[in-house]
Amino acid sequence: MRLENKIVLVTGGASGMGLAFTRRLAGEGAKVYFTDINTEAGQRAEAQLREQGLNVIFNTHNVTSEEDWTRVLNVIRDNEQHLDVLINNAGMVIPGSIEDCTLSDFDRTMDVNLRSVFIGCQQSLPLMKAKGGSIINMSSITAMCGEPAALSYSTSKAGVRFLSKSVALHCAAKGYPIRVNSLHPGYIETPLVAGATQVIGEEAGQEFQARLMQEIPVKRLGKPDEVAGAVVFLASDDSVYVTGTEMVVDGGYACH
Repeated sequence: MRLENKIVLVTGGASGMGLAFTRRLAGEGAKVYFTDINTEAGQRAEAQLREQGLNVIFNTHNVTSEEDWTRVLNVIRDNEQHLDVLINNAGMVIPGSIEDCTLSDFDRTMDVNLRSVFIGCQQSLPLMKAKGGSIINMSSITAMCGEPAALSYSTSKAGVRFLSKSVALHCAAKGYPIRVNSLHPGYIETPLVAGATQVIGEEAGQEFQARLMQEIPVKRLGKPDEVAGAVVFLASDDSVYVTGTEMVVDGGYACH
């Protein structure tokens, strides 16, 4: 019970890694507010997790909307008066290189993957200043290694990496007891990865999978639960002296 009595917010929590984080954090004793733009999936996940005895609350949430962030955080403020952990996990990927990524695709990816993290960090600070806590911003291994077929995604996640450092430095300079880190998963078995593979077509998808198996030293994709352990560490008091840095969970992919 490493997170007993902590109040946590997870965005994009209805599926994939977000759902794994929500389950694991609640299992460690946290009260977890989790949000998603997919109301049906979120309500279904909430019912399933509550059946397991976990203390979770779902809210529909468009992370690109300032008004929606204010509404969600006001619920937490009214119920809890503070927030211990924020996990900016909501994200999307639209495959495309510099030659075939459209401006609208680029802008949409930036809104969901980067703009939302900015809003979340900015609006959450007042709920975290007094008691302190941890902000975990989900980036990606592509923020370090790059991926030619995911230009907008890689760019947005690189932005998350350095936004996290800037917020960490600001909080330290102000004396806020808030640590801020970015988490960089490699290629994980999630609907996000599966959906991106389907978009590029069967043949290209098979070539992509074959390349990954050559480049990932452990020769397999990761599982959401294998990233959740890193989230627990960064959310817990065990990481009290860890801020402004990156944690990589990628099966060795970045070693190349």
